[in-house]
Amino acid sequence: MTALPVDFAQLSVMVVDDNRHMRALICSILRALSIKKLKEVGDGEAALEEITAFQPDILITDWHMEPMDGTTLVKALRHSSVETTRYMPIIMLSGHSDTTRVREARDSGVNDFLTKPVSAKSLLARLITIIENPRPFIKTEHYFGPDRRRHDMGPPHDIAERRSGEAVAAEEAPAELSPEEVLAG
Repeated sequence: MTALPVDFAQLSVMVVDDNRHMRALICSILRALSIKKLKEVGDGEAALEEITAFQPDILITDWHMEPMDGTTLVKALRHSSVETTRYMPIIMLSGHSDTTRVREARDSGVNDFLTKPVSAKSLLARLITIIENPRPFIKTEHYFGPDRRRHDMGPPHDIAERRSGEAVAAEEAPAELSPEEVLAG
Protein backbone atom coordinates (compact mmCIF):
# COMPACT_ATOMS: atom_id res chain seq x y z
CA MET A 1 0.00 0.00 0.00
CA THR A 2 1.28 3.45 -0.93
CA ALA A 3 1.73 5.94 1.89
CA LEU A 4 -0.60 8.91 1.80
CA PRO A 5 1.03 12.31 1.20
CA VAL A 6 -0.83 13.72 4.22
CA ASP A 7 -1.27 12.25 7.71
CA PHE A 8 -5.03 12.34 8.22
CA ALA A 9 -5.05 10.54 11.58
CA GLN A 10 -5.28 13.74 13.64
CA LEU A 11 -8.06 15.37 11.62
CA SER A 12 -11.65 15.69 12.72
CA VAL A 13 -14.30 15.84 10.00
CA MET A 14 -18.01 16.60 10.12
CA VAL A 15 -20.12 15.09 7.34
CA VAL A 16 -23.45 16.82 6.74
CA ASP A 17 -25.92 15.07 4.43
CA ASP A 18 -29.59 14.21 4.79
CA ASN A 19 -29.01 10.85 3.05
CA ARG A 20 -27.73 8.41 5.68
CA HIS A 21 -26.34 6.09 2.98
CA MET A 22 -24.25 8.92 1.51
CA ARG A 23 -23.02 9.86 5.01
CA ALA A 24 -22.04 6.23 5.60
CA LEU A 25 -20.18 6.09 2.25
CA ILE A 26 -18.27 9.31 2.92
CA CYS A 27 -17.40 8.22 6.48
CA SER A 28 -16.26 4.83 5.19
CA ILE A 29 -13.87 6.57 2.78
CA LEU A 30 -12.64 8.87 5.55
CA ARG A 31 -12.03 5.95 7.92
CA ALA A 32 -10.02 4.23 5.17
CA LEU A 33 -7.85 7.38 5.14
CA SER A 34 -7.24 6.88 8.90
CA ILE A 35 -9.59 9.67 9.99
CA LYS A 36 -11.15 8.42 13.19
CA LYS A 37 -12.75 11.54 14.63
CA LEU A 38 -15.94 11.80 12.57
CA LYS A 39 -19.33 13.35 13.21
CA GLU A 40 -22.34 12.58 11.00
CA VAL A 41 -25.14 15.15 10.87
CA GLY A 42 -28.39 15.04 8.87
CA ASP A 43 -28.90 18.71 7.92
CA GLY A 44 -27.52 22.24 8.12
CA GLU A 45 -29.43 23.26 11.24
CA ALA A 46 -28.17 20.23 13.15
CA ALA A 47 -24.62 20.98 11.94
CA LEU A 48 -24.81 24.52 13.34
CA GLU A 49 -25.99 23.10 16.68
CA GLU A 50 -23.19 20.50 16.84
CA ILE A 51 -20.23 22.37 15.32
CA THR A 52 -19.04 24.19 18.42
CA ALA A 53 -18.94 21.06 20.55
CA PHE A 54 -17.31 18.89 17.87
CA GLN A 55 -14.92 21.52 16.41
CA PRO A 56 -14.16 19.83 13.07
CA ASP A 57 -11.02 20.64 11.10
CA ILE A 58 -12.91 20.07 7.84
CA LEU A 59 -16.61 20.05 6.96
CA ILE A 60 -18.07 18.06 4.08
CA THR A 61 -21.63 19.05 3.27
CA ASP A 62 -24.27 18.14 0.75
CA TRP A 63 -25.91 20.89 -1.26
CA HIS A 64 -29.57 19.84 -1.16
CA MET A 65 -30.96 19.26 2.33
CA GLU A 66 -34.02 20.29 4.28
CA PRO A 67 -34.69 22.42 6.27
CA MET A 68 -31.32 24.16 5.77
CA ASP A 69 -29.35 23.48 2.60
CA GLY A 70 -25.59 23.36 2.19
CA THR A 71 -25.08 26.85 0.74
CA THR A 72 -27.05 28.42 3.59
CA LEU A 73 -24.95 26.41 6.06
CA VAL A 74 -21.70 27.54 4.41
CA LYS A 75 -22.77 31.19 4.49
CA ALA A 76 -23.69 30.87 8.19
CA LEU A 77 -20.30 29.33 8.96
CA ARG A 78 -18.41 32.00 7.01
CA HIS A 79 -20.22 34.69 9.04
CA SER A 80 -19.63 32.97 12.39
CA SER A 81 -18.15 34.98 15.23
CA VAL A 82 -15.97 31.93 16.05
CA GLU A 83 -12.75 32.30 14.08
CA THR A 84 -11.99 28.57 13.76
CA THR A 85 -15.46 28.00 12.35
CA ARG A 86 -15.23 30.94 9.94
CA TYR A 87 -11.94 29.69 8.42
CA MET A 88 -12.78 25.97 8.42
CA PRO A 89 -12.17 24.25 5.06
CA ILE A 90 -15.46 23.16 3.48
CA ILE A 91 -16.10 20.71 0.65
CA MET A 92 -19.54 20.87 -1.01
CA LEU A 93 -21.11 17.72 -2.49
CA SER A 94 -23.81 17.77 -5.15
CA GLY A 95 -25.40 15.44 -7.65
CA HIS A 96 -25.42 18.37 -10.09
CA SER A 97 -22.31 19.78 -11.74
CA ASP A 98 -23.75 22.53 -13.91
CA THR A 99 -21.76 25.75 -13.99
CA THR A 100 -24.46 27.75 -12.23
CA ARG A 101 -24.48 25.40 -9.25
CA VAL A 102 -20.69 25.24 -9.00
CA ARG A 103 -20.48 29.05 -9.07
CA GLU A 104 -23.18 29.39 -6.43
CA ALA A 105 -21.33 26.94 -4.17
CA ARG A 106 -18.05 28.78 -4.77
CA ASP A 107 -19.73 32.12 -4.06
CA SER A 108 -21.18 30.83 -0.79
CA GLY A 109 -17.60 30.28 0.44
CA VAL A 110 -16.72 26.61 -0.12
CA ASN A 111 -13.11 25.60 -0.55
CA ASP A 112 -13.89 22.88 -3.05
CA PHE A 113 -16.76 21.18 -4.88
CA LEU A 114 -17.24 17.48 -5.53
CA THR A 115 -19.88 15.94 -7.77
CA LYS A 116 -21.71 12.79 -6.72
CA PRO A 117 -21.24 9.90 -7.05
CA VAL A 118 -18.20 10.39 -4.84
CA SER A 119 -15.18 8.15 -5.30
CA ALA A 120 -12.44 7.60 -2.73
CA LYS A 121 -9.90 8.95 -5.22
CA SER A 122 -11.80 12.21 -5.84
CA LEU A 123 -12.45 12.83 -2.14
CA LEU A 124 -8.79 12.14 -1.32
CA ALA A 125 -7.71 14.59 -4.03
CA ARG A 126 -9.97 17.34 -2.61
CA LEU A 127 -8.73 16.76 0.94
CA ILE A 128 -5.09 16.90 -0.15
CA THR A 129 -5.75 20.06 -2.14
CA ILE A 130 -7.36 21.97 0.73
CA ILE A 131 -4.62 20.87 3.16
CA GLU A 132 -1.51 21.22 0.97
CA ASN A 133 -2.64 24.17 -1.17
CA PRO A 134 -4.73 26.42 1.04
CA ARG A 135 -6.18 29.52 -0.52
CA PRO A 136 -6.06 32.74 1.45
CA PHE A 137 -9.38 34.11 2.63
CA ILE A 138 -10.65 37.38 1.28
CA LYS A 139 -13.28 39.79 2.46
CA THR A 140 -15.22 42.07 0.18
CA GLU A 141 -18.49 43.88 0.63
CA HIS A 142 -20.48 40.81 -0.46
CA TYR A 143 -18.16 37.85 0.14
CA PHE A 144 -16.03 36.24 2.81
CA GLY A 145 -14.27 32.99 2.13
CA PRO A 146 -11.39 31.38 0.28
CA ASP A 147 -10.03 33.33 -2.66
CA ARG A 148 -12.16 32.18 -5.59
CA ARG A 149 -9.32 32.63 -8.05
CA ARG A 150 -7.22 29.51 -8.57
CA HIS A 151 -3.47 30.04 -8.75
CA ASP A 152 -0.33 29.17 -6.80
CA MET A 153 -0.73 30.47 -3.26
CA GLY A 154 2.82 29.75 -2.11
CA PRO A 155 3.96 27.19 0.43
CA PRO A 156 1.33 25.14 2.27
CA HIS A 157 0.38 26.13 5.81
CA ASP A 158 -0.89 23.88 8.49
CA ILE A 159 -4.63 23.78 9.16
CA ALA A 160 -4.32 25.22 12.67
CA GLU A 161 -2.40 28.22 11.30
CA ARG A 162 -4.93 28.79 8.51
CA ARG A 163 -7.90 28.50 10.82
CA SER A 164 -6.38 30.88 13.35
CA GLY A 165 -6.17 33.48 10.61
CA GLU A 166 -2.40 33.95 10.93
CA ALA A 167 -1.86 32.99 7.28
CA VAL A 168 -4.72 35.19 6.14
CA ALA A 169 -3.37 38.63 5.40
CA ALA A 170 -5.94 39.20 2.67
CA GLU A 171 -8.79 39.63 5.17
CA GLU A 172 -7.13 42.71 6.62
CA ALA A 173 -6.91 44.32 3.18
CA PRO A 174 -10.03 43.26 1.25
CA ALA A 175 -9.36 42.35 -2.35
CA GLU A 176 -11.72 43.53 -5.04
CA LEU A 177 -12.30 41.01 -7.78
CA SER A 178 -13.06 41.94 -11.35
CA PRO A 179 -15.97 40.11 -13.03
CA GLU A 180 -13.41 38.26 -15.18
CA GLU A 181 -11.54 37.03 -12.07
CA VAL A 182 -14.76 35.87 -10.42
CA LEU A 183 -15.79 33.94 -13.52
CA ALA A 184 -12.30 32.47 -13.88
CA GLY A 185 -12.57 31.32 -10.23
